[in-house]
Amino acid sequence: MDIAITPDTYTPSVDNNGNYVDNIPIIKHGLYCPCGSRKDKLYENNPKFLAHTKTKVHQKWLLHLNQNKANYYTELLKSKELVENQQKIIVQLEQQLKRKSMTIDYLTEQLTFKVAQYNTVDDLLDIN
Repeated sequence: MDIAITPDTYTPSVDNNGNYVDNIPIIKHGLYCPCGSRKDKLYENNPKFLAHTKTKVHQKWLLHLNQNKANYYTELLKSKELVENQQKIIVQLEQQLKRKSMTIDYLTEQLTFKVAQYNTVDDLLDIN
């Protein structure tokens, strides 16, 4: 089994004014850009990605990020709340699963004990 190294996903940096700006990272294993100009396009080196950042689609995406900062913050808060609620649900489901598993173990033990008392399967019908 080989270990596969996955490419990173590009995220713009934030300048001192709180605006998103392009800051070209060092590309080691490839880089995907979520701007949507070329879906699933892998940029393998810095010059290719630098050329991509100058395209109209990428620049428009960066502008859109800057114009919708407040919306993204609101979405982040909603996502955090959703994750917390899902974590609570998972804990409740794990507790239910544990109780049911314990019940199954108990009933299996009881059935095993009853089967041990009776030697044939036909006698199991008379357990009641």
